[in-house]
Amino acid sequence: MKRIFITGFTLLALFQSRAQNVPNDSTSYKSKKIKLEEINLVSSYYKQSGENSAVTGGIGSQRLTDIANTIDVKLVKYGETGIKHTFDIEAGIDHYTSASSDMIDLSANSSASSADNRFYPSITYLRENEATGSTIGIGVSSSTEFDYQSFGGNISLSQKTKDRNGEFTAKFQTFIDQLKLIEPIELRTAGEGYGSANRNTFAGTLSYSQIINQKLQIMIVGDVISQSGYLSLPFHRVYFNDNLVHQEKMPDNRLKIPLGIRASYFLGDNVIIRAYYRYYGDNWNLKAHTADLEIPVKLTQTFSLSPFYRYYSQTGTKYFKPYGQHTAADEYYTSNYDLSKFDSSFFGMGMKFTPLNGVFGLKHWNTLEIRYGHYTRTNNMTSDIISINIKYK
Repeated sequence: MKRIFITGFTLLALFQSRAQNVPNDSTSYKSKKIKLEEINLVSSYYKQSGENSAVTGGIGSQRLTDIANTIDVKLVKYGETGIKHTFDIEAGIDHYTSASSDMIDLSANSSASSADNRFYPSITYLRENEATGSTIGIGVSSSTEFDYQSFGGNISLSQKTKDRNGEFTAKFQTFIDQLKLIEPIELRTAGEGYGSANRNTFAGTLSYSQIINQKLQIMIVGDVISQSGYLSLPFHRVYFNDNLVHQEKMPDNRLKIPLGIRASYFLGDNVIIRAYYRYYGDNWNLKAHTADLEIPVKLTQTFSLSPFYRYYSQTGTKYFKPYGQHTAADEYYTSNYDLSKFDSSFFGMGMKFTPLNGVFGLKHWNTLEIRYGHYTRTNNMTSDIISINIKYK
């Protein structure tokens, strides 16, 4: 836990002098020079437990901890013609330890896979014509860890309605991944190095948001996601009913279609009701429903609470069977309980502070938010996460 706070406050110190020297902008003046608009520093600590590890065939410890730290910097510049240019630069690093991953070599607390780091930078550029209400954007990203390398790109287009109460957005994303094929130790050929495989993801998103009236806003969103290539995880074991161990094998394509609706209702000046529902289906016969409710309540001018609850239910894919239940007749097989039938609940509380004199007395560091959530699943997996977000604006 100390690492979370040390990282957040160290990054805070790096920007302290910059925050104290940025002048207030007039609401009527739009700077032609690039300026720092917003910084978000986020640190989180995640811990989970369970006894259905896919690395050991659906049994065994799922203990995992993850410390994540990200910094997000937004820069804005107005061109000579009044076009708004926004640059969003983000970088994150995670460090995790995993009891289940350590069992790839069947020698807990000794293999290199017991812990790893992930680094994931991204940059997004938005060009907004405020006169016409149109915005175009492009972005690139990457994610790197020991056995996984991903490169991503996206392009988006948004158009507001004439009265500015509605907005239509279309976005296309692609991720080109390469996996290092780390097999369970008993399935490796002696002396051979790790092979590699590719995985490609293409996603299209259409959304429409609308201000119904002063109290109600809604958004409708739909996605089509196509994946192809190596979609298994090479170090997941599957034990058949003859007690022989196999490597997880899944189809080399997957089509996902999530559809969702989000609504925000302003109940007076101090209470907001935020609700969300999503239906998910794919060609692996997995179907799921998500319902989410969050109610931010402003208790004072500088302090608010946000209790939240999310319920999730899925049917499970047709390729899943528990430990020792797959047979030689199965073309595809997994004992990964993330693909099984289960229900889950995630609930917790957010606390938001907006001190008049700024966080720690720094005027432009105007928001400190702390969130805690507890997750439970009907197949006996549980987890907890706490996050801290400090915002400069």
